[in-house]
Amino acid sequence: MSESGTSGSGRGRGPQRAGQGGQGGGASRRNAQGRERNRGPQRSYTENAPSQRTRRADPARLVAFEVLRAVAAEDAYANLVLPARIRHHGLDKRDAGFATELSYGALRGQGTYDAVLARCVDRPLGQLDPAVLDALRIGTHQLLAMRVPAHAALDQTVGLARAVIGAGPSALINAVLRKVSAHSLEEWLELLLSDEQDPTKVASVRYAHPEWIVRAFRQSLVAHGRPVTEINDLLEADNAAPVVNLVALPGLGSLDEALENGATPGELVEGSALSSGGDLGRLSSVRAGTTRVQDVGSQLVARAMVALPLGHAEGSAAEGNGPAGTAEAWLDLCAGPGGKAALLGALANERGATLLANEPAPHRAKLVSQALSAVPSDVWKVRTGDGREVGEEQPEAFDRVLVDVPCTGLGALRRRPESRWRRTPKDLADLGPLQRELLKSALDAVKPGGVVAYVTCSPHPAETTAVVSDALRKRDDLELLDAGSALDAVSLTGHLGAGHELTAQLWPHIHRTDAMFLALIRKKP
Repeated sequence: MSESGTSGSGRGRGPQRAGQGGQGGGASRRNAQGRERNRGPQRSYTENAPSQRTRRADPARLVAFEVLRAVAAEDAYANLVLPARIRHHGLDKRDAGFATELSYGALRGQGTYDAVLARCVDRPLGQLDPAVLDALRIGTHQLLAMRVPAHAALDQTVGLARAVIGAGPSALINAVLRKVSAHSLEEWLELLLSDEQDPTKVASVRYAHPEWIVRAFRQSLVAHGRPVTEINDLLEADNAAPVVNLVALPGLGSLDEALENGATPGELVEGSALSSGGDLGRLSSVRAGTTRVQDVGSQLVARAMVALPLGHAEGSAAEGNGPAGTAEAWLDLCAGPGGKAALLGALANERGATLLANEPAPHRAKLVSQALSAVPSDVWKVRTGDGREVGEEQPEAFDRVLVDVPCTGLGALRRRPESRWRRTPKDLADLGPLQRELLKSALDAVKPGGVVAYVTCSPHPAETTAVVSDALRKRDDLELLDAGSALDAVSLTGHLGAGHELTAQLWPHIHRTDAMFLALIRKKP
């Protein structure tokens, strides 16, 4: 888990004191009003009497609490809830950074923190009020993984609980967090794992991933040609706060404003930049939609599909033209919410091609239209409908088809910290048929000589190589192209090392991207 974070010391009260009169007789354990506060030298309390303790919610911690509550109670996504809560409470840049680290850190570390809390609570965690448990997770993250003084973490978390949960629960939270503060994170891990021999269980607790995901990542590494010994590096990379990736839409946007405001040029793909965050919405290019937030892995797979030479029987596809010099037609089969579609639209505009972006959900189709609004309107159209029907309705109509299928999202756990606790192995079985049907539709929709890019934000072989192998086995008019070489051709390094047996897999611990999978399939002319 991340050790970074704002100190937050300004939100604390003051350094904790051992007592008001030394460690001797009973009088030393009474305050100025004569109330006995310390019942023994072995117990430690805040310096403030109950009437003086914080009774209000610090805004940054309140934002984190509201995010955790929305995730748990409403099945919300933290990356969507957090910006809205930050704006609602009017946090400045420093407090917004604190709230972000606290929200994401508590969600990422939930499994580890729950193991610690289980040692400090006198009942199963499932019997606690969910709001109380979220407050405990927030306090535990501050105590074990942020540079927040213990007295500030305790006082402010208890104050939060008093303000939004109640005085009774705040007493429980105070007592439990005092037990948590007795050890550092590494000391707690030693206590929790001292007798554990199963390496999967050890990794699960130490790196805060469910055991099934640890096993899935081991399998994924091997399936994509990586040594299984990289598992701890992969899990650790999932727990690092991701850097915000930007893309300037080719021919439409510029990174100048972002670079002037602290962003640095991207090292993997042209037109990209890395930002430490902040309020990117204040950049005019971001507001105009010509500069967008997009993981560099997504940028790479989209550019790889576009740059690949086609193999039409009649004519050449050079310079972005289809057979006999006609304009290429592109399809983004699963376009919502529109990030890759916007990049494809800009590239289509440069190459004289057109783009059809398909999305089945009307509200997400609206997001796709908004994402494409910076691209000239004669270049693109949005279709609202089932992607599985496009291949039948428009057979062999497109030169390039991107099918970024719905998946478990195991490759983006660092950006979606709640997903690791929300996903289950059953999701793999449920999504498999849909992934295969969408790929079939894409293959039906592509012209002979055209290319289909099958993409997932997951490294799991059940969602990647198994789906591609099934499609190739059922048809004799397809050929698998070298996706690793295609990625190298559009990268600034020229050698990503992502390819394995003609498919390609990006990794957060190697490439500092989401774990994007790419297979490039050409329909034989």
